[in-house]
Amino acid sequence: MKLIIIVILICMLALFLLKVPVYISMALTGCALMMATTGMKWSILSQYLYTGTNSFTLLAIPLFLLAAKLMNTGGITRKLFAFCMKVVGWLPGGLGHVNILSSVIFAGMSGTAVSDAGGLGAIEIRAMNENGFDNDFVTAASSTLGPIIPPSIPLVVYATVSGASVGALFMAGIIPGIVMAFIMMVVVTIYAVKRHYPRTKFPTAGEFFHALKEGFLPLMAPFILLVGIYGGVFTPTESAAMCWMCSFTVN
Repeated sequence: MKLIIIVILICMLALFLLKVPVYISMALTGCALMMATTGMKWSILSQYLYTGTNSFTLLAIPLFLLAAKLMNTGGITRKLFAFCMKVVGWLPGGLGHVNILSSVIFAGMSGTAVSDAGGLGAIEIRAMNENGFDNDFVTAASSTLGPIIPPSIPLVVYATVSGASVGALFMAGIIPGIVMAFIMMVVVTIYAVKRHYPRTKFPTAGEFFHALKEGFLPLMAPFILLVGIYGGVFTPTESAAMCWMCSFTVN
């Protein structure tokens, strides 16, 4: 048994060195190990692979990804950015705080760090470069809020594998996400004072309510999703469908 495991590990490392994708290398060597140790047939293995992916909960993943794509290609991210600019842009290092708050709101609809960094991040980085901020400031860190603040795709995957409650995992991610965002804003303030980063002027009531009016529907999407899930109105997968519908309708 030990010899077989060592051979399988060597084969996996060889596949890595040959630049075979990691998921293919692990799948091939894993299947070989199972067949060598348990005598499992390919027909049974294919049935297990299908059964493992035939999950209603996992349907939430492509729906959340589609919703994030719609938000990035449509006007939702720009509306969120404009609203956050009026809310926290006047703080020291204003665009840094805007970056974090935008990621918190966007995380409540997308659930991924890649969608945040790829869509909303592009708007944030361009604005920050134009205002004298460093290229490595905040954006990469704030995008990590996506997998923590619900709805979170990694939490959906974990719940599917472990059998844990998706709603309970989502509830558990709220406080850590908010704490992370608060700590990030404290760090931004310290660096803003140290590096003399600019801030925007304090908005007038008219400017604030105009931004709120433009971003009202996108801002309501996370609230509708979370209340729907915790109130038992719909499941996490159905909430992903609702998120997609909201993104499509607002765009």
